[in-house]
Amino acid sequence: MTRGSDEPGLAAIMSERRQLINLAYRMLGSLAEAEDVVQETYARWYAMSRPQQEAIASPGAWLTTVASRICLDVLGSARARRERYVGEWIPEPLPDRTELATSGSTVDPADRVTLDESVNMAFLVVLEAMTPAERVAFILHDVFRYPFAEVAEIVGRTPAACRQLASSARRRLGGSEGPVTVTPTAEQAGIVRDFKQAWEAKDIEALIGLLDPDATAVADGGGVVSAYLDPIVGAGGIARAFVDIVSGAPDLRIRERVVNGQPGLTAELDGVTVVVIAFDVTGERIRRIWAVRNPEKLRPWLGS
Repeated sequence: MTRGSDEPGLAAIMSERRQLINLAYRMLGSLAEAEDVVQETYARWYAMSRPQQEAIASPGAWLTTVASRICLDVLGSARARRERYVGEWIPEPLPDRTELATSGSTVDPADRVTLDESVNMAFLVVLEAMTPAERVAFILHDVFRYPFAEVAEIVGRTPAACRQLASSARRRLGGSEGPVTVTPTAEQAGIVRDFKQAWEAKDIEALIGLLDPDATAVADGGGVVSAYLDPIVGAGGIARAFVDIVSGAPDLRIRERVVNGQPGLTAELDGVTVVVIAFDVTGERIRRIWAVRNPEKLRPWLGS
């Protein structure tokens, strides 16, 4: 039975939705899975009786705890699923919230994800290398600023153990190729724009000049659409691959977009977004490219 809108505290309960979507997306790297987690969290809340709900001192904390624990379970099973994934798995890209707001998109939660440095693609990719417990502890403490005592209650470990998990996660970040891009956004946008123009012109030499010599490009088709199954390493190989793509699809329309809060590109065929591309720019060169082609991950971009 649906409860009435006059239920005490309903507005406060529902106001937690944005926070939960933000939390779950960072933990899972998937908006679709984050939506499922939040839906399950609210289902558990409404499965309780009114006296049980009223006995909870902080409903917001209860919802966060439940959502985080569900995420922990999902991350555990996701590892097995991603081992069977066809090709490379890339986190689900998100458009800029202002673009969604003006696009008429029917996807609701996406524009509620706050786009900051903790959702840029490079950062999310590094999070994928963490264990589920490391990722949850790190995001709760370092991103959302929960004290370790609260993190411990959520993940079911001691505060000391959670401190170790977060520390281990930081070492993974520090030992990565650097998830945080230091190049100013305006400069990144200029480099991405130059890449777009060189790509449209099929100018291999210009593309090579914009890429780090040891750059890598990763594509995610998920076995649903064609995509390179293995990363492409080296500026020359990447440049030739991009030229081959546009040569094989002369009607491809390339647009500058904001992808996970940073300058990126999309490509459209017949008005439908068929690929979303995120970049990691360091200095004046592009060192990593992520191209998401799996249509199941492009729902927030339809109509935007």
